[in-house]
Amino acid sequence: MSSQGSGYDLGCEMYSPDGRVFQIQYAKKAVESGGTVIGLKCKDGVVIGVEKLIQNKLLLPNSGRMVHRIDNHTGIAYTGYGPDGRAIVPAAESECMNYKDFYAENIPPHTLAGRIGAYMHAHTSYGGYRPFGLGVLVAGYDDFDKESYLHMINPAGVTARFYGAAIGKGGQNAKTEIEKLDLSQMTVEEGLEHIAFTIKSIRQEEKDRPYILEAGWIKNDTKEFVAVDSKQIAIAQENAQKRLDALDDDDDDMDDE
Repeated sequence: MSSQGSGYDLGCEMYSPDGRVFQIQYAKKAVESGGTVIGLKCKDGVVIGVEKLIQNKLLLPNSGRMVHRIDNHTGIAYTGYGPDGRAIVPAAESECMNYKDFYAENIPPHTLAGRIGAYMHAHTSYGGYRPFGLGVLVAGYDDFDKESYLHMINPAGVTARFYGAAIGKGGQNAKTEIEKLDLSQMTVEEGLEHIAFTIKSIRQEEKDRPYILEAGWIKNDTKEFVAVDSKQIAIAQENAQKRLDALDDDDDDMDDE
């Protein structure tokens, strides 16, 4: 990076001569070093899945969760610098409660995503703060539109709505796979299998650390965000492995020919 080490990366409130804020770029690097997070907007709802990298073999599966139910109709998933997530989750919960207390209705997902984005952006604008090293996906049901939506927030606080989104170490490769899918014809159960398949297909098992797949979804008929239970995740991963094995067999047959 030009200008790196010349003082322009000492705080997030200053620009380099070429118009960059290095602290934000460093935060994005933290996101890129985290496990892959994938979100899909399907025909009957939204499903999000996280590749939670195992830091220690003695770690209990449910500790350090990265998929959180924020309100009955909203959930988030994040990756990057994990401890920062412990600040984002209660902030999001507070926004949901404050909105419901003031308006007597559930906060729309785009409003919640915007407020989380504003909170994250504030940490890029004042001296003494640093950007959150997180990429966040928000899945929620909009009572007005009668539909579930998916939003993504980057460390700079930029928020956008997506049909499919991926962030983290394998984010770019995952996006390539998502673009091949017909999400308008897919259920959230099928979407979960695609998430499991995509994460397995982009990993380098001999190099990458072991992982646990965490997932959550919200369906348009139930209007409630729930964590997917371990049995359903195990079935999705098993089916994903069968697809990978079938692809490997096809490749071997082509090599023999």
